Amino acid sequence: MRVLLTGGCGFIGSHTAISLMDAGHDAILLDNFSNSQRDVPDRISQIAGRSIPVVEGDVRNNALLQQVFAEQRPDAVIHFAGFKAVAESVAQPLKYYVNNVGGTLSLLEAMQTAGLRTIVFSSSATVYGEPRALPIDECHPTVAVNPYGQAKLVCENILADLARGDQRWRVSLLRYFNPVGAHSSGLIGEDPKGIPNNLMPLLMRAATGKTEALQIYGTDYPTADGSAVRDYVHVADLAEGHVAALEKLERGSNLGVYNLGTGHGTSVLELISVFEQATGIAVPHIMAERRPGDVPELYAATGKANRELGWQPKRSLHDMCSDSLRFALSN
Repeated sequence: MRVLLTGGCGFIGSHTAISLMDAGHDAILLDNFSNSQRDVPDRISQIAGRSIPVVEGDVRNNALLQQVFAEQRPDAVIHFAGFKAVAESVAQPLKYYVNNVGGTLSLLEAMQTAGLRTIVFSSSATVYGEPRALPIDECHPTVAVNPYGQAKLVCENILADLARGDQRWRVSLLRYFNPVGAHSSGLIGEDPKGIPNNLMPLLMRAATGKTEALQIYGTDYPTADGSAVRDYVHVADLAEGHVAALEKLERGSNLGVYNLGTGHGTSVLELISVFEQATGIAVPHIMAERRPGDVPELYAATGKANRELGWQPKRSLHDMCSDSLRFALSN
């Protein structure tokens, strides 16, 4: 298959491009580089051993999308393009609805015009909101509690409506839990512009001396050590989940919703301990107050993805930590 990856130069998109090419498919990258680095396509090509087409542009540019579909003739789309910081979405909700929902609508309109109706959508466990039971399965109510999650949920609903209303559409909605890690080569990894919002890039900065200490938000959660518990999944495993979802759609599936996580919760303090054991580097950290909206525990039930996609994460927390450090030290 030829697969267009919107936001394809970002953290998850770049790793998925590698997994697609490893599986024998061709990838085309579309990115406006608002939160990704311009050398990523060259790094992907270096890993894959072959060049990869890159189009610079915004997913909201419908005319550009129609041109890309006409010239590149992809068989499917994996849609990553979107802003992804929860706190920023609370402060700037319009930015998230205009870009994340508006961009998805623009993409779907251009796909329909081109007669292209196969899409894997990058969603998030934030659509579940406050957990009512753990582990969270795909039947858990969706009650997003911030604009980022709400925007993801709106896009999910649009895509589900398309698939239900027109059997020609093939849609897979992938709800990520907490992607971390980097490619084992150290060439691509999580490298956001500006101040990171996710735990692992902040941990890397503390471990490599770029910041004085890692702030741990919340010490009094009802967990074993008082810190928040999350489901950390290696980005390379996550990327392989996208390939599995796409290949299921090509076999004729119409609409699927899947959690992508490990099914195991790890606290922030446990993750720091594993990192220190894996790397031999101490991570200076300080305790801080809880952040509004953070939940004590969040981890996935992954049986559906295991059964229907044949997907199972293979990489350990040790791998997540050592691969993250390798990328941080070489970049």
